[in-house]
Amino acid sequence: MIDVVVRVGHVAVVLAVVLVAACLGRVAARAARQPEVVGEILAGVLVVPAVLAVGGAPTLAAVLPADVVGPLKVVGQVGLVLFLVGVAHELRHGGTVTGARAAGWVTAGSFVPALVTGLVMAAWVVWAADAGVRGDAPTPALVLMVAVALSVTAVPVLARLLEDRGMVDTPAGKLAMTAAVVADAAAWVLLVLAIGVSGGVVVSLALVAVGVGLTAAGRVLLRGRIPTLAAQRHPRVTGVAVSAVALLVAFQFEHWGLTAVFGAFAVGLALPGGAWREAVRPAMALGRLLVPVFFVVAGMGVAHAPHGSVPWAAILLATGLAVVGKVGGGYLGGRLAGVDRRTAVTVGVLVNTRGLTEIVVLQAGYSAGLLPVELFLALVVMALATTAMTGPLLSLVERTAAPAPVPVPGLPRSTP
Repeated sequence: MIDVVVRVGHVAVVLAVVLVAACLGRVAARAARQPEVVGEILAGVLVVPAVLAVGGAPTLAAVLPADVVGPLKVVGQVGLVLFLVGVAHELRHGGTVTGARAAGWVTAGSFVPALVTGLVMAAWVVWAADAGVRGDAPTPALVLMVAVALSVTAVPVLARLLEDRGMVDTPAGKLAMTAAVVADAAAWVLLVLAIGVSGGVVVSLALVAVGVGLTAAGRVLLRGRIPTLAAQRHPRVTGVAVSAVALLVAFQFEHWGLTAVFGAFAVGLALPGGAWREAVRPAMALGRLLVPVFFVVAGMGVAHAPHGSVPWAAILLATGLAVVGKVGGGYLGGRLAGVDRRTAVTVGVLVNTRGLTEIVVLQAGYSAGLLPVELFLALVVMALATTAMTGPLLSLVERTAAPAPVPVPGLPRSTP
């Protein structure tokens, strides 16, 4: 009994430290004029390497023994599932509307070139990279996984960026959000296929069919009069029920060999809009609070990378290709859609935001054994770098596109 109490207390202390670190990360991100999620990701990923650097492996083993890591992993997974239920619900009911032609070109531009650059990265990993970067995953699964990793845009981070900068209702903001929603939906499907290639395509496709069926059935049942009234009159109780069902479904899909991410998205897409938003919002808020714990678990894999094996070549290549695929592709799609150059550049910069969604995708690939530690590290750095550069690049676009000052009659013109 005493051992159980001590272990629970140990888990609670570590959890509190992680949440405080995430809070400090948000403060630091705001001070640096970056999205708060960038600070959360950095704080979570750096907790374990910081302990390892200060006290070495013995201290890390004492602070994070196996009987503490297990519960932390569960807490992180719970946070991730609840957060993604809210994200999927917002994707379905966000209400972003743009012209079909323009949205189609921008979506194709922001996804297809990025997928191609991902294939280029995968070809380098398979044929030219060191064994530590290549790993031992099946080649088709690895290629598809890397391609997906470079094609993701983080819808939650993008939404927060647009809101912070007052760009939600601008043409660039609407086009970028529409493209991100569609491209991410395609990326999730490809992620499921990548995991399925390594574990059995037929079984994975069957599970996908089950998930789609559950989503369709949920849409029909939850739009009924009784569930709608329950959501209107008792949003908190309904929210608890939604959270419980989401966790049950997500962990069941994980048990079947698919990722819990798919189960979370299936539940989120099944939920109607309207009164159900009030039921989903507390679950998403709790998930957002606990997601930094998920980053710490991911950081443990990064921390255990062999010393002296930082894959600089992979980091530089992944970051360069990621920027070319998203910024260049988004710009090309915008120009084909008929928008002006400034709007097209802005769209490209916006869809280059990866953040939390990318980390979730990478963790799913890492957990499935598709990404070795070194490649996982390279792609995590790429995700952080591309997300962090979004704000400065937007400011640069705004400055370079600022109109020249109009000379006032009677005053001499300034000389350079």
